[in-house]
Amino acid sequence: MTVIRTPADETEARAVQDELRARVVLDEPGPLPGTGLVTGVDVAYDDARDAVVAAAVVLDAATLDVVEETTAAGRIAFPYVPGLLAFREIPTVLAALESLRHGPGLVVCDGYGLAHPRRFGLASHLGVLTGLPVIGVAKNPFTFTYDPPGGRRGDGSPLVADDGAVVGRALRTQHGVKPVFVSVGHRVTLGNACAHTLALSPEFRLPESTRRADALCRRALREATSG
Repeated sequence: MTVIRTPADETEARAVQDELRARVVLDEPGPLPGTGLVTGVDVAYDDARDAVVAAAVVLDAATLDVVEETTAAGRIAFPYVPGLLAFREIPTVLAALESLRHGPGLVVCDGYGLAHPRRFGLASHLGVLTGLPVIGVAKNPFTFTYDPPGGRRGDGSPLVADDGAVVGRALRTQHGVKPVFVSVGHRVTLGNACAHTLALSPEFRLPESTRRADALCRRALREATSG
């Protein structure tokens, strides 16, 4: 079981990010898209009740059929601070992943990896702690800029930081639909991360891994906080 300690404050949290960022692996291609297992993870909150629920949904990468799904509930362990959201999510996400009987293979986060102000978003944080290949697929570009990609499925353009560094890719997963924002987390190249994202998005803008994990964690949160 992966044991982590919640930082006492923002200063300590940033120090943890600095320490762990040095362990990110960027030179491994990662699993072959469309093979093995892919696990989507997502988190839902009820701040009024100090409750958080994480979901992990394992898919067969070839068929996108659900192999297994699980949830974990807990208390919010860290305040909302932009750039430090992983510290709110990591404990319950780890608990959900560690309760799986399968895989999990490649992990897909609804969030960021290198596309993060400190180059260490949830996907990188989770990858370093678990050793798993992890990518981030986000709904918006956060603080980064990009030129609109072409209008067809598979078109992409670089996601660029203020210093000119490419931190990810704006990727069109469906014709005429606004892009998602893919970034490397750990042990996967950007090209493969985008190929996985397209393979996981045959019909909708968001990957099936994310769609299913989002629905599951929202449902589990309602059940955990009802009554």
